[in-house]
Amino acid sequence: LLRMHSRPARAFAVLYAVTCVLLALNTAPHAEVRWPVAIAVIVCVAAAYALAAVEGDPLPVRPALAMTFAGAIASASVLWVLPADPAPHPIELWPFGMSTTILVFMCVRGRTAFAWCGMLLMLVVAALWSYLTGPGIAYGLGLTITSAGPVLMGTVCAYTIRPLARSIYLLRARSMQRIAAESAAAAALEERDARLSSLDASARPLLKRIVSGEPLNENERIECGLVEARLRDGLRAPVLQVPEVDRAAATARRRGIEIVMLDDHAMDSASPEVRRAVYREVVDALDSVREGSVTVRVLPPARAAMVTMLVKGEDVRRIEIGHD
Repeated sequence: LLRMHSRPARAFAVLYAVTCVLLALNTAPHAEVRWPVAIAVIVCVAAAYALAAVEGDPLPVRPALAMTFAGAIASASVLWVLPADPAPHPIELWPFGMSTTILVFMCVRGRTAFAWCGMLLMLVVAALWSYLTGPGIAYGLGLTITSAGPVLMGTVCAYTIRPLARSIYLLRARSMQRIAAESAAAAALEERDARLSSLDASARPLLKRIVSGEPLNENERIECGLVEARLRDGLRAPVLQVPEVDRAAATARRRGIEIVMLDDHAMDSASPEVRRAVYREVVDALDSVREGSVTVRVLPPARAAMVTMLVKGEDVRRIEIGHD
């Protein structure tokens, strides 16, 4: 709902990383050792990147668990190298604020319990630091307890926005299902109308001729057989029903060739180039026979070959066409 995987979200993650670096550079001159500050930056930036990059809703457990410890690790890294006296400037406590941002978005992504565990760990780190350095536990808690406010806000947001988001996505899914069903029904009606139109164009003149009661001549009988064969091919092998194959099959049948076409769907996912190549091979096979029979079968998808043709004429030939 918040488009956290979009380009703008990733741009904000980059802005977050730049902010971490600037705050770390501001802190580094006052640190006794500088490399822990770099660790804090790396941890926070990695957590922000994961928020924008990791798929899944709610957030998967492993990334969520890592983010839970990210705030405590970053805070401890910076507090460890800051002198206790004088007290650190609020800007030098930047890991608490930057980590709180991570915890807020963890709430939004459905990991509220993990976020509060992370908040508790940061409070423990601050309390332990202030206890060991002298000011006392209350001082450390006072420095960081305000970070709980945004996490509380994220929690409220999660418990109000996420159910709404689920409802929106459920409605969207149902809408997509309805649209798909309507599209399928429309496609079926369109296909039926196309077949009825083709049947009307091919069969109606002969049916009218038959209904007239007058005896059919030899040519009309042949045309009746061709229409019947074409309709049978359309039911048994719809993938082979293209004009060039229809013409070659009709011409071969007029020569007395017996033709059988079968479709077991291996060509359903074939590219247009492969289909055109198959049609050329079928037409060549039909044109090459002067007597006998031709059986063209599109095999099931799992077979090594895609199409087989058995040509029985003066000799017997079996032609196999691969998926390429």
